[in-house]
Amino acid sequence: MEIEKKLFMQIINPATEEVIATLQEDTKASLQKKYTVLKNVQQAWYEKKLAERVAMLRLFSDELAKEQETLAAVLTSEVGKPLQQSRNEINGARTRIQWMLEHAEKYLAEEWMTLAEGMKEKITYEPLGVICNISAWNYPYLVGVNVFIPALLAGNAVLYKPSEYATLTGLEIKRLLIKAGIPEAVFQVAIGGKETGELLLQLPFDGYYFTGSYKTGRYIYEQAAAKMVPCQLEMGGKDPLYVAEDVTDIKAVAASTADGAFYNNGQSCCAVERIYVHEKVYDDYVTAFVQEVKSWHTGGPNKDSVYIGALTRKEQLQVLAQQVADAVEKGATVLTGGKRINRKGYYFEPTVLTNVTHDMEVMKEESFGPVIGIMKVKDDREALQKMQDTEYGLTASVYTSSQWRAEALLQQINTGTGYWNCCDRVSAAVPWSGRKHSGFGTTLSHIGLRAFTRPKAWHLKGG
Repeated sequence: MEIEKKLFMQIINPATEEVIATLQEDTKASLQKKYTVLKNVQQAWYEKKLAERVAMLRLFSDELAKEQETLAAVLTSEVGKPLQQSRNEINGARTRIQWMLEHAEKYLAEEWMTLAEGMKEKITYEPLGVICNISAWNYPYLVGVNVFIPALLAGNAVLYKPSEYATLTGLEIKRLLIKAGIPEAVFQVAIGGKETGELLLQLPFDGYYFTGSYKTGRYIYEQAAAKMVPCQLEMGGKDPLYVAEDVTDIKAVAASTADGAFYNNGQSCCAVERIYVHEKVYDDYVTAFVQEVKSWHTGGPNKDSVYIGALTRKEQLQVLAQQVADAVEKGATVLTGGKRINRKGYYFEPTVLTNVTHDMEVMKEESFGPVIGIMKVKDDREALQKMQDTEYGLTASVYTSSQWRAEALLQQINTGTGYWNCCDRVSAAVPWSGRKHSGFGTTLSHIGLRAFTRPKAWHLKGG
């Protein structure tokens, strides 16, 4: 019998570069065992009343609140985001969970469609079975609850693979789910990186749900295609934002949009990644934007005053440096920032570039870090043309005093989400989905609740 070699994974604090934990990775045999456990228990989990599943997940949300400080500290230690932003993430996750719990019965219960004499018709929503959730590190709570909460509510068993950069948080999620009453057999955690993900693709799951890069998402989709099961992908973005000349408070707009670009160190799928500003307000906007960025504190993420913490992944430092170098070589101007901070940890200066063009990587490829390019445009037509020039399609934002004007522009942009006078936000009440290289499928809203089910049509004659 072949004996599998045990592999171990180090968890590194990106703010200090210290090893804070060492975990044993899953093997092919251990993953097969976890899958089998899930398969064997899933039907019993589905047979529980929906109200029971709702009650357990409400307790889970309560536990998140009770242990917020501990959970936030763990999250900050492994991803590098400021402690207050970790608290915000946990609070945001609880808000989403609350919406799902309040609406689960309405959207997961059977629906009677026709009650004609002699023939009744209804729809029931059955669980997919055992799903595989390959999750992300940038918002492990927010991204995670988008998937495993509705999946569990619908009666699925879940194999949850946290990112190797947020594994400690993934284990905390499992601990609190079990504490809230979710049977341990119903929610299993896979430990490891790329190799573990490859092994998961070899197992016969009933659905795959991934959040991450376009390259990895496309690979997962190709591997899952032959299984003929649902495969949802939430991937990256190069999200554009346009500031029209009729905005009434340019300083407030600059502050709001700077936050949209740099919150969580710019490591958000829906972060503002490129900005277009009408020429009539361009100079005032850029001045106010740079002033806002320069007012932020960068440093150790455990300090309350810090807004920019460490990047999660060391490799991203080189990506950002390359984008800045490419832009400068092609004529861009660095107004602030532009380089790695000379200190222990994975820190990069919040960077603002002007005189940018679409020949530059920073305006085409996802930065996923604290770097933004701002371009002057002469009118709505030019702004629209630039905003449309991308392979991605996650979100787009327009700041203007006219809702009609914003909607007219946004409906011509092929994205899953449009923002008027706001950006970089997600709500549980409306669908979250991407287009083109930003992925497909839906989480959140009633559509997201049903994304983990298979509808069955019933034709009932007589009675």
